[in-house]
Amino acid sequence: MKDIILSCTQCKKEFSPQRIHPRCSACNEPLEVTYPRLEKAEIQFRGTLLERYRDFLPFEQIHRKISLGEGNTPLLKSNIVAAEIGIQSLHFKNESQNPTWSFKDRGTALGLEHALSLGFSRIGTVSTGNMATSVAAYGARAGLETYVLVPHNLPSEKIAPIAVYNPHLIMVDGDYGDLYYRSLEIGEELGLYFINSDVPFRVEGSKTIAFEICEQLDFSVPDYVAVPVSAGGNIRGIAKGFEEFHRVGLIDRMPGMIAAQASGCSPVVNAYQAGKETIERIRNPGTIAHAIENPFPPSGNQTLRMLRANEGIAVKVSDEEILAAQELMARDGIFGQPAAAVPLAAVKMLLDRSYLQPTDSVVCIVTGSGLKYSAALENKSFDIKTTDLERLTEAFKR
Repeated sequence: MKDIILSCTQCKKEFSPQRIHPRCSACNEPLEVTYPRLEKAEIQFRGTLLERYRDFLPFEQIHRKISLGEGNTPLLKSNIVAAEIGIQSLHFKNESQNPTWSFKDRGTALGLEHALSLGFSRIGTVSTGNMATSVAAYGARAGLETYVLVPHNLPSEKIAPIAVYNPHLIMVDGDYGDLYYRSLEIGEELGLYFINSDVPFRVEGSKTIAFEICEQLDFSVPDYVAVPVSAGGNIRGIAKGFEEFHRVGLIDRMPGMIAAQASGCSPVVNAYQAGKETIERIRNPGTIAHAIENPFPPSGNQTLRMLRANEGIAVKVSDEEILAAQELMARDGIFGQPAAAVPLAAVKMLLDRSYLQPTDSVVCIVTGSGLKYSAALENKSFDIKTTDLERLTEAFKR
């Protein structure tokens, strides 16, 4: 690996990049990768995601054969939705176009590189769906023994897309927030590398979303970037990506970050709105946006610090608003899962409240495909006609 350091996001205590435990031994806050010599970094404009941004990533050598073609997802300019909600510039960064249909593939690729560099032959993850599928797929491709821990009440349609890669799939009855910390203990006990939501090298993968947004906008920076927040690693990574491009002079300013959560599970928003420095556990979470239903996000406190340091905002939206935004986004041809519609619902709310202005430019991160959880639409009434072949022409006229 390069000359990098793992540093605590709160107390700044430093650790070796060979460390696999993702939290500080002094204050238990998450660690992140820091680059003392990043000033000379540049984009390679070739190769895989990890090769393209090689100067901004930790590894000297890359296992190219483990890539599934992650990254390089489209940034789509909205026409219909932008006009509907009253904003001049709205883009969707469509992460559903990754190999396993979510943004998680970026971080999995980086986490797997770190695991391989340290000689691990077994990996694992704790997930409510997207990350489980991603780690199972990449673990299969790399030929590693893979363990996937999911909540016992995970919707049934999310099971097969994980199990098809033949990992050790374990459904766990218990608090999901506690499961995260228990997995880290098990990893150290049994020699497994857990590529969980906010481990430092997964966060490094998420920052490439920001890199691509900058390139796709010809290195102009949107006023705001809206991100659905669960564990907090993705929004941390995206903000870190913009910071690093700003550090080397590729962009001239930072966007405002919008942390968007569902009302039924909004620990970060609750703490932000109450002016608190730390999050509190949600005791009875419940939302249609299962992918961000994390009652005690491990990067929650750092997300709060990041938002306040960069003049960001945190906002929560109801399930009704989420499903309306999912339907609205489909008018621009994008089918996102409920969690992926949370940013648009938040942007619409902020426009209605005049926090955002019609002249602002916003990018919404569409984190995963609607095909991941089509049951969210089972109560939706669609306009569907039926006919027989002899009366087909009449159906066009009705």
